[in-house]
Amino acid sequence: MHKTPSDKPPARFSISGAEASAPRVALVGFGTVGSAVAKILCERSDALLRLTHICNRNVERKKQPWVPSDVVWTEDFHAILHSDIDIVIELIGGLTPAEELVRTALKAGKSVVTANKQLIARHGPDLLQLASANGCQLEFGASVAGGVPVLPALRTGLCGDRLHGIAGILNGTCNYILSRIETDRIPFSEALEEAQARGYAEADASEDLDGGDARAKLSILALAGLQVRVSPGDIRARTIRGIDAVDFDYAAELGCTIRQISRADLKKTTLFAEVGPSLVPASSPFGRVQRNLNLVLTSGEYGGDMAFLGAGAGGNPTAVAVVSDLMFVAESLSAGPRAHRLLQLLSPKVSCDFETPWYLRFVVNDQPGIIAGLAAILSAHHLNIDAVLQKPGFDKAALPFVITLEPCRDAQLHPALQEMSALPFALRPCLCLPILR
Repeated sequence: MHKTPSDKPPARFSISGAEASAPRVALVGFGTVGSAVAKILCERSDALLRLTHICNRNVERKKQPWVPSDVVWTEDFHAILHSDIDIVIELIGGLTPAEELVRTALKAGKSVVTANKQLIARHGPDLLQLASANGCQLEFGASVAGGVPVLPALRTGLCGDRLHGIAGILNGTCNYILSRIETDRIPFSEALEEAQARGYAEADASEDLDGGDARAKLSILALAGLQVRVSPGDIRARTIRGIDAVDFDYAAELGCTIRQISRADLKKTTLFAEVGPSLVPASSPFGRVQRNLNLVLTSGEYGGDMAFLGAGAGGNPTAVAVVSDLMFVAESLSAGPRAHRLLQLLSPKVSCDFETPWYLRFVVNDQPGIIAGLAAILSAHHLNIDAVLQKPGFDKAALPFVITLEPCRDAQLHPALQEMSALPFALRPCLCLPILR
């Protein structure tokens, strides 16, 4: 007799033959993302994956009635490793104890899926080699840009190209704050408070504001897309804390806006990489990204430029990326044993010495000779002024104005900035932003 979908018993209340043979999955970490992953797995009816264990601290407080009764809840990760599971999902975050858990799982021949950006940024190359040596897989598509499938695209869809550049808006908190300042010309402090109230920023948002989060993600993108080994600590990160509403006024006069941009360009054996606020054309893909969205652009020798846009955070988008990685691993397991190639990674010299035009915003106690004094320093360092911008109506005792420079290298500009910050009329250090075209 033909059965309609409504005639079928709910998948979570029975174990069919297909489900029994499906890869067995253990979930470690039952927070926002972990519970969303469990929800997807429990509601699936295709029997491609079977959730068998959930591991978390204070596990009794975490139990949910919608989880099938045959799922084992535990606080003992080592008990999971000694079971017959095939795949471990690591969603506890941080480096301790996540690194030990992932290493132990891989050594035991268990494939691992993780969303842990700090772990992959710092230990990804070694963990990939460990997975290969033990005939299993490590997938981390959710560690950058949440539900945006940029990492799977880099590792599979674009692996036939030779990528040389990656740039992106990788931190939704910073993008939310900057786009709010842009839209309503509110102070930075007000935009930050709003982001915290909406849950887009932590009480201590330093990791976001000062670029630590984005440079960890850039390190992962460089690993997956450029095949290079680079530590996040080797990538310069500049804070967005100095950006004010007046900067968006001046940027608009230049046809630009301001975004936190992460960029990496591989040129021979040097990786030019940095994270920080930059002027971008208002009409460009970066200029049009609002609120807490993420955008990644890649540049390839053969395929040209590609763009990936979407929600960079949140339980459900990230959970989708995790489950997608799970399905990829499950398909590989069903295909049977296969050879695992060892990664051939370049360990390049890392530099932030980009050559770009520059935006310099000064705040001075106005007096005669200011432009002449600044021009003399710039000339002594062989730096050419492109334009001087000064909007009317500001207090002369704290006057903001802008000088833009023709393209020059970062290393060429830095000594001049140090000299200019010591001038008696300078009330605060110059805000220096690259202008990306």
